[in-house]
Amino acid sequence: MPVATSPIARTARAPRSQPSHPCRHPGHPRRLFALVLCLAAAFVSGSAGPATGSHPSPVTGWPGASTLPEQRGPEVFVPEWSWPLEPVPTVLRAFEKPPRTWQRGHRGVDLSTGAEGSAAILSPADGVVFFAGTVVDRGVLSIDHGGGRISSFEPVETDLLKGQRVAAGDVVGALATATGEALGHCGFPCLHWGVRVDGEYVDPLSFVMDRRPSVLLPLAG
Repeated sequence: MPVATSPIARTARAPRSQPSHPCRHPGHPRRLFALVLCLAAAFVSGSAGPATGSHPSPVTGWPGASTLPEQRGPEVFVPEWSWPLEPVPTVLRAFEKPPRTWQRGHRGVDLSTGAEGSAAILSPADGVVFFAGTVVDRGVLSIDHGGGRISSFEPVETDLLKGQRVAAGDVVGALATATGEALGHCGFPCLHWGVRVDGEYVDPLSFVMDRRPSVLLPLAG
């Protein structure tokens, strides 16, 4: 007679414990701390990198660096001619260009010859005597410096003749010692110096002085 066999008792297996993710079960204090770390890591990973398609800002240089081009002052003035009197004389009357060629003006400058009233006249530049003689009642000397530039002096006494060559600084005459109208329009001893360029009177001082307008440069910084 077959013996009844009892079913084999199967031992129930306990389910395998799955490692819990620290971010899913915050019940334990350590797990709570881990959760905080997870949230912080997620925040940093989402905001640290640059957005897609973004480009880094270009470097613009050191703070305060000027982007303006370097400003330079005007070039040093070098006189083209020298003064016709030594030492440098006082200008008694400046050049006054007439509105029209036939109108009144002062076509040159009047230079003081000092208290003595007599002075040697010097050629302001190299040239050739263009005219030496008397005009009305006063002696006049004109020197052609080339390039259409002619300088004239009055009242003068000179032994030079037309066509003679002179160099800059050469003594070309002396201030006339006559009285009355022969002294010129100053009324007292003075030298009138005129300059023509291509037949037009210009300011003689532009050849010996810096007559350029002043230029204000921006402050640095």
